Amino acid sequence: MQGPLSTWLVKHGLIHRSLGFDYQGIETLQIKPEDWHSIAVILYVYGYNYLRSQCGYDVAPGGLLASVYHLTRIEYGVDHPEEVCIKVFASRRNPRIPSVFWVWKGVDFQERESYDMLGIFYDTHPRLKRILMPESWIGWPLRKDYISPNFYEIQDAH
Repeated sequence: MQGPLSTWLVKHGLIHRSLGFDYQGIETLQIKPEDWHSIAVILYVYGYNYLRSQCGYDVAPGGLLASVYHLTRIEYGVDHPEEVCIKVFASRRNPRIPSVFWVWKGVDFQERESYDMLGIFYDTHPRLKRILMPESWIGWPLRKDYISPNFYEIQDAH
């Protein structure tokens, strides 16, 4: 089932995939990484000028990684904001997604956290470096196939 934003995107020839609605009735769309930056700019101009949150997750061990954006559009007042959830999936072997820092500056630390925890590289991000883990940390701790460097030391202790 297509929502109003998906219908609008189709009308304007913008490629995406409707993923339906979440449990709160928020329309969810999938955008390809190569289309994400241009569609982000279009959504901003269309009125989605507030990025509520961005997060990342590992879809499945050895599978895709996802970057998720929650956007809000307040057109006629704060009583009835329109919200949309955008999911951008990236290959685990080359997890690159265009940064939307230059569209929504508030995504700065959020994209850095997704990079730090999952290893998603956000192209054109001005300060893409670890934010929670030490710079010397090896690997991406929230990937489902991650094994801590201390795992074998702990196993040997028992």
